[in-house]
Amino acid sequence: MSAVNCPLPESERQRYLEIATEAALAGGAVLQYYWGKLSEIEEKGRSGDLVTVADRRSEAAVLDVIRRHCPDHAVLAEESGLSGLKDNPFLWAIDPLDGTTNYAHQYPFSAVSVALLVEGEPHVGVVYDPFHRELFRAATGLGATRDRQPIRVSRTVELSHSLLVTGFAYDRRETEDNNYAEFCYLTHLSQGVRRGGAAAIDLAYIACGRLDGYWERGLSPWDLAAGVVLVREAGGVVTAYDQSPFQLTSGRILATNGYLHAALSEALLRVKPLGFSFLPELT
Repeated sequence: MSAVNCPLPESERQRYLEIATEAALAGGAVLQYYWGKLSEIEEKGRSGDLVTVADRRSEAAVLDVIRRHCPDHAVLAEESGLSGLKDNPFLWAIDPLDGTTNYAHQYPFSAVSVALLVEGEPHVGVVYDPFHRELFRAATGLGATRDRQPIRVSRTVELSHSLLVTGFAYDRRETEDNNYAEFCYLTHLSQGVRRGGAAAIDLAYIACGRLDGYWERGLSPWDLAAGVVLVREAGGVVTAYDQSPFQLTSGRILATNGYLHAALSEALLRVKPLGFSFLPELT
């Protein structure tokens, strides 16, 4: 289980885990309802960053549960932003539809992600994939589960035997820091690198041992918070690329089963000196 300490007693952590579960399931029901029924898809400020009625209705359903149970808590939600006092020690981080592009194309790899931060640290996390009916839950000191059965990270010890996952940020067309080089380099060093398109599920899959390591940049707190709790409680390790302490607001994450952590970190730090970075011309 996680070495991170939580200021809440176990009974409170369990109560908030149940609230997060109720909220994630409510959001997931909305995503199931709108599946294949979208009549309009909008593009937000960043190129390729989509939003749909399903995002907004799912968020409303999640927020209804959170506000009913925890009216005094602050909330940071992808579509509606920050609400509540900034110095509130309790902050819910919510992604009502992680993997909107997948969802808009009816590619069934999306999830609802609900997390509770206490004094800035994620301590409760739920990721619900309504298309595969998989519910991932964790709270500090309580372990991690999939469909309420305990899960653990993989035991893969060699990078050459690993299956990795990553993603690409919405600004990838405008910056050379676009993760293309890292993707190519790690593909050669591992058995393969997947790109799922939903960070919350990627982290849940690290937690249950389906994948061995994950890195990505350009992410928001609501993308990561729940998944970080899952990985830690399943016995994995979460840090910055260079193995320094993970910062939720940095947008960068390295999460592994622990056995591969140093090797994957070292590989990521080797990429740019080797001159792999490139930015292709777009027509």
